[in-house]
Amino acid sequence: MAHFSFPNQTAFYSGKVRDVYTISDQWLVMVASDRISAFDVILPRPIPYKGQVLNQIAAYMLDATGDICPNWLIEVPAPNVSIGKKCTPFKIEMVVRGNLTGHAWRTYSSGKRSLCGVRLPEGMKENDFFPDPITTPSTKAAEGHDEDISKDEIISQGLATAAEWAVLEDYAFKLFQRGKEIAAKRGLILVDTKYEFGKIGDTIYLMDEIHTPDSSRYFYADGFEERQIRGERQKQLSKEFVREWLIANNFMGKEGQAVPEMPDEWVDTISKRYIELYEKVIGEKFIAGKIDDDETYNRIITSLSKLKM
Repeated sequence: MAHFSFPNQTAFYSGKVRDVYTISDQWLVMVASDRISAFDVILPRPIPYKGQVLNQIAAYMLDATGDICPNWLIEVPAPNVSIGKKCTPFKIEMVVRGNLTGHAWRTYSSGKRSLCGVRLPEGMKENDFFPDPITTPSTKAAEGHDEDISKDEIISQGLATAAEWAVLEDYAFKLFQRGKEIAAKRGLILVDTKYEFGKIGDTIYLMDEIHTPDSSRYFYADGFEERQIRGERQKQLSKEFVREWLIANNFMGKEGQAVPEMPDEWVDTISKRYIELYEKVIGEKFIAGKIDDDETYNRIITSLSKLKM
């Protein structure tokens, strides 16, 4: 994927999976690539259509939650491109968990009963629902691994004021509830997810992507209880299957570990899983919308021309 140069461009950042262009210090052009990361490492091969899947799910979900809180998105000029407002980000990720899964389960199964300052009930099994969803925030690391952090630490370190935290947590729980409602209509359970927020002036905005397979985990609702009773693995749609494959191939992003080769069949499997999640969550057939770099650039320029620079 080409790197672009736009009129009035004031910054450029290439992240793990996206390229972000700042325009006039006011607007962001976010290009979702087909790169895929796990354990904070970019894997060696791109996944066809992944960028489009993430971009279009995020746009759908931002539109579906616009009544809960303001968000950054203005327009989606191309299948893998979003344009929106530049915010000053909070350096934390608001992770909301409805079930004891993933990192929370790994923490719990090690014997700990506290995560990010939140007490975890005794007697839970992997994938059980929490009595109520919990927030387990993490720091937003510029490099390396994000770290768990508690509400008290966030406030004491000045990452958010007590008043800001109250708004962030309120928004996060309401967004999660809406995400669960949307998922339930599609026969899915939104298990856990992360939200990122920022400010313009005194207003807090929801940023980035939401309720996508890169930022969320989904279980199939059909058969969930039966699988729990039998102690079976839950059928899920998320990026966790990529992490599990890497772990099975002796890679967890640790020093000295090598990323395993990704055969063509595995890359194709990942692509199909992303498309499956799109169709399941959105409820519509995925239409591949690949366009060349010149057309992408022209559409972005057309969108930017509508903004007041």
